[in-house]
Formats: sequence, C-alpha cells, structure tokens
Amino acid sequence: MSAARTLLRGGRVIDPAGGFDGVADVLVTGDRITAVGAVPAPEPGTTVVDVAGLVVGPGFVDLHSHAQSIAGLRLQAMDGVTTALELEAGLMPLARAYAEAAAAGRPVNYGFSASWGAARASVLAGVEPDARVQTTMAALGDPRWQRSSSPPELAAWLSLLDDELAAGALGIGVLMGYAPYSAPSEFLAVARLAANAGVPAYTHVRELAEVDPAIPVDGAAELALAAAETGAAMHHCHVNSTSGRHLERVLGTLDASRREGSRVTVEAYPYGAGSTAVGAAFLDPERLRLKGLGPASVVMLESGERVADESRLRELRRADPGAACVLEFLDERVAADRALLHAALAFPGAIVASDAMPVTWPGGVRESTDWPLPPGGSTHPRTAGTFARALRVMVRETGTWTWLEAFRRCSHLPARVLDDVAPAVRHKGRLGVGADADLVVLDPETITDAATFADPTRPSAGVRHLYVAGVPVVADGELRSDVLPGRPVRGEPR
Repeated sequence: MSAARTLLRGGRVIDPAGGFDGVADVLVTGDRITAVGAVPAPEPGTTVVDVAGLVVGPGFVDLHSHAQSIAGLRLQAMDGVTTALELEAGLMPLARAYAEAAAAGRPVNYGFSASWGAARASVLAGVEPDARVQTTMAALGDPRWQRSSSPPELAAWLSLLDDELAAGALGIGVLMGYAPYSAPSEFLAVARLAANAGVPAYTHVRELAEVDPAIPVDGAAELALAAAETGAAMHHCHVNSTSGRHLERVLGTLDASRREGSRVTVEAYPYGAGSTAVGAAFLDPERLRLKGLGPASVVMLESGERVADESRLRELRRADPGAACVLEFLDERVAADRALLHAALAFPGAIVASDAMPVTWPGGVRESTDWPLPPGGSTHPRTAGTFARALRVMVRETGTWTWLEAFRRCSHLPARVLDDVAPAVRHKGRLGVGADADLVVLDPETITDAATFADPTRPSAGVRHLYVAGVPVVADGELRSDVLPGRPVRGEPR
C-alpha cells in the first residue's frame, strides 16, 4: 500500500532551520515532508488542504510537560504541540513509562528523562517508583529523600540513573528545588554522569542566594558552575518562576556562562503563577516569607481555596503534601512584573516550554478519553495555553518576535537540545525535505490562549491543523479523537 499524501497548498511556510519565510506548498508523504515549494500537479489520491493566509511551520516541541495523559496531551495538541516530553521530573522505571504510554496511545509524540527525584526517593526513603507523574508529585513533600546522601546511598541512586540512561532515557531530570539543602557535591556528581553519558540534565534549580542566604549554593550559579566544571549540557527549567524578581541577575549569570563556552540552555513560560505540590520545600511558610510571598499566594488547584494563613498552609502540607496547588510568584496586573515575564521570553535563545500539569477531575479521576473533555477538569491554564499565549504576546501584541523567531523558540531550539541524546530528533523542529511530518498550521490573526484559572481546560484558538507523523490530529480547528499517532522519542540505548 502506498503512503498517504497530503498537500498543504499556498500557506506562509516557516522553516526556522533554514531561515525560510515565504509562500509555498508543502507535500507530506507518509510521515515525512517530501517537497517544499510549488507543487503544481499532485498525484491522484493526494489530499489537498488550502492553507492560504495561514502560517505553516514545524510543530512545537515541549521539553517540559507533566501532562502525560491522553486528556492533557490533547489540550497541548490544540496549542500547537506535536512533541511533549517529561524531562524536568522524569519518570521511573523508564521501560514501564514508555510501555504504558504505547499501550494506551498518545495524540502527540512523547518521551521521558531519568528521574533524579524518583531515584533518590527509592534509595533514601524506600518509595517504590511506578512510572506515574502522580507518584512523583506525591513524593515531592516527603522530607526523607530531601536530605544529603551517604556515599553508599549516592552510589546507589547514581547507579539507578545510569541504568535508565542505558535504557534510552532522554537525559536526567533534576528537581533540585525540592531538596534545596542537599549537598552541592551530589549535583556535580549528576552533572558528571550526564557529561559522561553525553546527555543533558534538566534542572529545577535550588533557591537563589537573594531569597535564602543560608542556601548551600545559589541555584543559578550552581547550574553554571556544573556546566563549566563537567562540560555537561545543562538546561535551566522555567527561569521565570525560579527567579521571580531576581530575573535580571539570573539571566546575567546564565549569559556569562554561555559566553564562556558552557553548554547552558534556558526555558520560560508566559505566566506569573506556577503549579506544584503543596508539600514542596519552597512552599514552607518561612521560605515563602523569604521570597516576599505569603500563604495567600497559594491556591489549591482542585478546590480553588486561597490559603488564608500560615496555620492553614501547614495543615494542608501535612494532610496531603502531593496535592496540586498554584503559587503566584509575579502579579501580572503590575506592569513591572509583566515586564519580567516578557524579559524571560525575550532572552536570547530562550525556549518556550509549558510545565504543563496533569488534568484531574473530582474524585481523583486522572484520565478521560472523551472529547471535548468532561467539565470540572482541574489543571494549570498553561497546560492548554502556553504556546498560543506566547505567540499572542510576543508576536501579535508586542512584535518582539518575528514568526521565524517564534518557530525558532517553540520548535527548532527545543529539538536541538536533544540532538546528541536522540539523533532521530534531528528531523524535528525543521520544515524541509526529509523532515518529520510534525506540522502546525495556525491563523496568525486569531491565535490565542483561552484557558483561565477559572476554566483551565479551554483549548487554545487559532490552530487550524496539526499533523503528527503525517496524521491529522487537528483538522479545520477541531481535534480528532479517533487518532492517537504519537510516537516515542527515546535516547540511543548504551
């Protein structure tokens, strides 16, 4: 049987790899792009889609998505994402995570890093890893694994990580911000492991010195130092949320590290509120005070409760440390805070990544294959709206990015982070002959986020078509619930 053919006719084609921005046709044959330019007479049986007036580019590659379910990834597909990877936290055991995703199917491509948090929790606290995002979230508030390791313990969990890398993990996900007083030597050991394996480390850094003078090492400086000392590729996750009002200094630290030759990349999302487990170390009432925040900056995700005082916050942390909450670290109503969010996205080479959160429903329901999603779903609005919001703000409203630059930040640069660990990714984030047929077609005049904290599962608007491995997942602005063409993205086994 011959491969299916689709011709996208007459769109504004963006290839961030080759710097092309112009009107052209794009021919897809099977799962690859086979022609870009004028295709005057397509072969019989070719599906022709008129995309005149629309922007055609490589689908967005999200390096930081915890929304690893059919429901969550469908929201991301409506936001233009064709590849959504769980790299900051990772999952363990890796083989089970990939097997379960493949068995259930996924609407977009998926992949995982080796989980530093799960490895440490297994060795230091006896928490059995089960390849679920929810288990990782629940363990974040467990103080038993937040301490420093003894030499035998360090060797044990480093060995677990090494085994996961050998099995094809996409690097090491390091939740250092959840064990902020652990020994800095341990972080260097992880960076050396990453460097020796030729894989990136994706880090949620520990606190900044401005926020907590008692911290063993400044989080941004630690990442830069590890990159310089080991040669590892170090990726700084969500620089906006971990830097807050100290963003300028942090970006300066990272920029200096890059200019000195270190392999440092950085990501950001366009929201002033983050989401995590209420038991996270940095939500301790005293630590919130160090950040200039208070209990009222914390909102429980499922109930919508805004925490009234420190006593209530401590109660919530004791009762269910894994419960999801929102932390308002910047006030988007304030011009100076909005400028900080803009600066994070405008930083040269900054990658857009969502930090998408799992979607849940009352009663602990964590998956739905229905579309539209059932009402009452709870998540952070960035799950549904990160990329459309970034395009709206940075291209349409402020003109900070051209469309070529937007696709560089959302597609090309994130894919390049993975080139060394997963050579198959070299065909993503590009729109040229031979590239993977992971494509987004969007309306440049209407692309926008629609999700809010009151209604967080409203899909973005303006994504007209989305193709994953050549299969239409979104057609004429409507998600197709009858297809799950997502493929695994894996590192090369060692």
